[in-house]
Amino acid sequence: MRSRCIWTPCKVLTPLSFKPSSFFTFSFSKQLLLPDKSVAAISSTRRGISSYPSLMASSPSLKDAVSTQQPLQVAKRLEKFKTTIFTQMSSLAIKHGAINLGQGFPNFDGPEFVKEAAIQAIKDGKNQYARGYGVPDFSSAIAERFKKDTGLVVDPEKEITVTSGCTEAIAATMLGLINPGDEVILFAPFYDSYEATLSMAGAKIKCITLRPPDFAVPIDELKSAITQDTRAVLINTPHNPTGKMFSREELSTIASLCIENDVLVFNDEVYDKLAFEMDHISMASLPGMYERTVTLNSLGKTFSLTGWKIGWAIAPPHLTWGVRQAHSFLTFATSTPMQWAAAVALRAPESYYVELKRDYMAKKEILVEGLEAVGFKVFPSSGTYFVVVDHTPFGLENDIAFCEYLIKEVGVVAIPTSVFYLNPEDGKNLVRFTFCKDEGTLRAAVDRMKEKLKRK
Repeated sequence: MRSRCIWTPCKVLTPLSFKPSSFFTFSFSKQLLLPDKSVAAISSTRRGISSYPSLMASSPSLKDAVSTQQPLQVAKRLEKFKTTIFTQMSSLAIKHGAINLGQGFPNFDGPEFVKEAAIQAIKDGKNQYARGYGVPDFSSAIAERFKKDTGLVVDPEKEITVTSGCTEAIAATMLGLINPGDEVILFAPFYDSYEATLSMAGAKIKCITLRPPDFAVPIDELKSAITQDTRAVLINTPHNPTGKMFSREELSTIASLCIENDVLVFNDEVYDKLAFEMDHISMASLPGMYERTVTLNSLGKTFSLTGWKIGWAIAPPHLTWGVRQAHSFLTFATSTPMQWAAAVALRAPESYYVELKRDYMAKKEILVEGLEAVGFKVFPSSGTYFVVVDHTPFGLENDIAFCEYLIKEVGVVAIPTSVFYLNPEDGKNLVRFTFCKDEGTLRAAVDRMKEKLKRK
């Protein structure tokens, strides 16, 4: 006889109430389903629920449940990482009705001609697995765009790998080309995915810190850092979170050091079309660098379609081999109809990119002028859709405390930058705002800060 499952009513547990001391753990709490309607959440940290005696006392059955609850499990290489700061801050924005100038996704939609191309591809039946390393037409469009931007001619069949967003391109590059124990140099602050992916690859991370006000590369420190033991340098230009763009002089120095020491370069340039103060320079275009560079990019930032997760890696065949090997066992293939639409997007006329830059420069002006009027010290942003500010004029002890106050008391979300450093102390005075929002949202956020945020 087939056994029957008997379901009893249960309540979904919600995270424990937010406290400053638990800023990085509250949204990483594990939800618990209890048939007796007890409500609680078990933190993933070693503090555990026993650290909350009032909650334990109010729910005896919860105490019994906790004693039998299996501990959260994670591989040692990922133990230090919690729920991403972007997930945490977006959750807080919803909870407090705050205007989200934290996570870098637009609150407006991408262009109609690209969306229509995706719809047409679906209607045309282009819905099964794509070729693992990319739809041929999309790979050709990437090669065409790369030639326009850099002057470099690449073989779309042998040197381009389509991935599920640039984050997967980063992961495939790290996992496909980095061996356990290899040394990789990062520039802090850095996109949080870099450290996590390198940890999965077993790399040894060496960090060079870029410091305000201009976040210039400390050349002497870099020269000391790059040695015969260095496998790769990871560059992000235009740079998230600071908005810095690496100058030709900085890139040329890095290139010379990499050639001298036989070092690879992984160049994340997802914001290449959001360069405001100077022209973007692709590392692969510098003399002698294409053969040792993996160029990483995506569709989402340029076309305001971040949810499509369409990315790519461009590299010479001997490096593409490793990237594709890892990609084959990460996602294997990327959304087929979206690739067909992405090919249409990359063939957009140059006027699209001119208008995109003009629109973002207007948004940037609204936010930067507003932040300065509120009393922040705003650091120059030459690219991306981010600006970094010094929050210390408002008297909070660090970036985490400030962002908590800003959300709960002012109703605006920013990102604490300390999460982008190996040493959080380096970023405790800085927070990041994004201006990839419509002008009404930006003005509303500025108005809230002018009204409720006071210098101390």
